[in-house]
Amino acid sequence: MNTDFINLTTENLAGEHLCCIIRSKKMHPGVEAKRQWLSDRLKEGHVFRKLNEKATVFIEYAPLETAWVPIIGDNYYYVYCLWVSGSCKGKGYGRMLMEYCLADAKENGKSGICMLGANKQKAWLSDQTFAKKFGFEVVDTTEQGYELLALSFDGTTPRFAQNVKNHGIEKEELTIYYDMQCPYIFQKLETVKRYCEINEVPVSVIQVDTLQKAKELPCVFNNWGVFYKGKFQTVNLLDAASLERILKKE
Repeated sequence: MNTDFINLTTENLAGEHLCCIIRSKKMHPGVEAKRQWLSDRLKEGHVFRKLNEKATVFIEYAPLETAWVPIIGDNYYYVYCLWVSGSCKGKGYGRMLMEYCLADAKENGKSGICMLGANKQKAWLSDQTFAKKFGFEVVDTTEQGYELLALSFDGTTPRFAQNVKNHGIEKEELTIYYDMQCPYIFQKLETVKRYCEINEVPVSVIQVDTLQKAKELPCVFNNWGVFYKGKFQTVNLLDAASLERILKKE
């Protein structure tokens, strides 16, 4: 079992793989978009820690004040993603990564750690059952069933921004807010655009390219948020089948 982990830095970022989509030769546009996004975030205290081998084993978190999510709180870390896949599952890597984040938070005098969850586990969200084993609790909710999980060290708790709890947007057409935090986003956007072009479905894609825009979003958000007929639908990345389910909703 490999217990050698590495943190990405501005110095090693260009030469390290980013875990989710691993390419040895051919460059992947989603990976390079994520690499550029990370290059700016690392200067803000963003942490990307991974197993030092060709595997999908990593945790990604940031100070909540600079995390691109519509969540408000003081002195917290926000966990974007904790992912262990394939043959690496069941070896304790997830526990090691979470324990590193907890130790980092305590060493830096943080008030706690938070992450996005839901009352039913959603694809593209970290395993909230696993998080609750460490003491994470639900501290805020939305009408759509999403939850804010937090592990507080001092009794304070973060909350969803009020704009998250608004009841929809004015646009009736399929509307997607996104940023480049996840390397899968580039290809999922291409899938959506291609589907909508073929099926003559009006679509509006809106890139969230500043921290302020992220904090002011009208929905929960980890890197992706979907509206249809003015109503919030999901934070899940979309394929053709999930697009069809959303578009058939009345």
